[in-house]
Amino acid sequence: MSTDTPVPTAGKTKAPEILTGSGAILKSLEMLGVKDVFGLPGGAIIPFYDELMSSTAIRHILVRHEQGAGHAAEGYAAASGGVGVAIATSGPGATNLVTAIADAYMDSVPLLAITGPEFSPLMGTEAFQEVDIVGITMPITKHSFLVTRAEDVPATLAAAYHIASTGRPGPVLVDITKDAQQNTAAFVWPPKVDLPGYRPVTKAHGKQIQAAAQLLAEAKRPVFYVGGGVGRAKASAEMLELAEKVGAPVVTTLMARGVFPDSNPLNLGMPGMHGTVPAVLSIQESDLLIAIGARFDDRVTGKPSEFAPNAKVVHVDIDPAEISKIRVADVPIVGDAKDVIADLSLAFTEATKGKEHDLSEWWVRLDQLKERFPLGYDEPDDGLLSPQYVIQRIGEITGPEAVYAAGVGQHQMWAAQFIKYERPNSWLNSGGAGTMGYGVPAAMGAKVAEPDRTVWAIDGDGCFQMTNQELATCTINNIPIKVAIINNSSLGMVRQWQSLFYDGRHSFTDLNTGHGTAMVPDFVKMADAYGALGIRVTTKEEVDAAIKLANETNDRPVVIDFIVSRDSLVWPMVPQGVGNSNVQYAKDHAPEWEEE
Repeated sequence: MSTDTPVPTAGKTKAPEILTGSGAILKSLEMLGVKDVFGLPGGAIIPFYDELMSSTAIRHILVRHEQGAGHAAEGYAAASGGVGVAIATSGPGATNLVTAIADAYMDSVPLLAITGPEFSPLMGTEAFQEVDIVGITMPITKHSFLVTRAEDVPATLAAAYHIASTGRPGPVLVDITKDAQQNTAAFVWPPKVDLPGYRPVTKAHGKQIQAAAQLLAEAKRPVFYVGGGVGRAKASAEMLELAEKVGAPVVTTLMARGVFPDSNPLNLGMPGMHGTVPAVLSIQESDLLIAIGARFDDRVTGKPSEFAPNAKVVHVDIDPAEISKIRVADVPIVGDAKDVIADLSLAFTEATKGKEHDLSEWWVRLDQLKERFPLGYDEPDDGLLSPQYVIQRIGEITGPEAVYAAGVGQHQMWAAQFIKYERPNSWLNSGGAGTMGYGVPAAMGAKVAEPDRTVWAIDGDGCFQMTNQELATCTINNIPIKVAIINNSSLGMVRQWQSLFYDGRHSFTDLNTGHGTAMVPDFVKMADAYGALGIRVTTKEEVDAAIKLANETNDRPVVIDFIVSRDSLVWPMVPQGVGNSNVQYAKDHAPEWEEE
């Protein structure tokens, strides 16, 4: 044979690349399409950070606290619809991620947490910074992996990413020992992820769909109870089509704000403890509740035995564990919300073919409720700003294309109530866990994910003091978020409960951040110290100009300290432990509802 004849290569495969475990982590993340990660290095994760330093494909955001990394990854995921990635070292580095992991678990946020423990031979010896983070996080993750061999890194990360982003999304932790990071192995990327014990059901049973459609066709007072799962399933368009076809009212939970447009006349607002009266009473008076991607949370149901007392229930959820957990479903449907809604829409068309489907009488009652109980607020009588007004103006001036991330407390409820949301992924908050300190880092993560959108953190003076160090991260990394501190100088929601249920005994809820002569800390000086633009607003006339200046400032973060009344309360309200028929429109004012 001539030496010039090409040697056939068919059937030959390229030898796998030999990488350290750390190199395999980096390459795995690149293979998964990860572009941004949030983290803080430490001794046990140094080998990976050494690899990460040379990466041109992945941007690393160095946070000031690991909790900030976790919430930033959550905000990134919630704003983009993708998976957020947070990285921490062993011991306290890993445990500082726990709050964010628990938060992501409660709110079904796809989060990949990568931690680095000590060398595997030292495990169980109480070595320096040794913590069993896999054991700690088992109850608050979809799965927690421990990797002790470099060769296991690619398949484990591929599996973790798959678990986090499929079925009911949620957090997955991968703990990779320092020796696994340092040792070498052939990099073998799995052609597909095959997890025998993990088979999320996405397509619902046809008979269940038909049964639900029949109930919907026969109902006189149906209500669509829409939860955050509709947003996670990217099913907003399908939900809009189904609701408009049926003509039934829609209520959107705290986690589902924006999933169904507020401007749509079918939207009655948010149900639950601080929901609108029309939303709360529509459920109480309904004869059919179609719950989609909602888990009958206690903040929605109030006393479960008195929730929607005359309604049959269709419950749609991709997580079978949620079905009939709180309220027994007459028609249980396990499946992906996007597929189920589309199937239900077709089945409803068939079920109503040639038949009259008239909900006009129901809408007479609903329109009456909307007219009698509009969402509103009273101006404070202490001369200070109304927090509701401030938040409403932020939404009106900035518009629906922005992203709004809230902390937890009164300002969270007002932001859910008084900003109008028109699109999914525009409202980020800690719903299930109720984590103070979520707002600023979540907004930071959202801005990294959506750099062309304006991103506001609506925060309280209590929440802001828990994670405001991430302003340094924002300044250094050119992440120009806007922060509105709704400063009532107190732990507002706790103070509200003390005012209403503890005879006004305000035990340890005053923070001294904005009222009187005390101002500890001075948030404007703090903003300046962090390289942000600091503004203080004390009068109604200053509100609009400050918001507009913040929106126009994109070379650094902006912090506006709005000094608001501490006596403003969140209404409506269903007191804890009672049925939703006891909703109070204002103090000592409970609207009547019709009982069949």
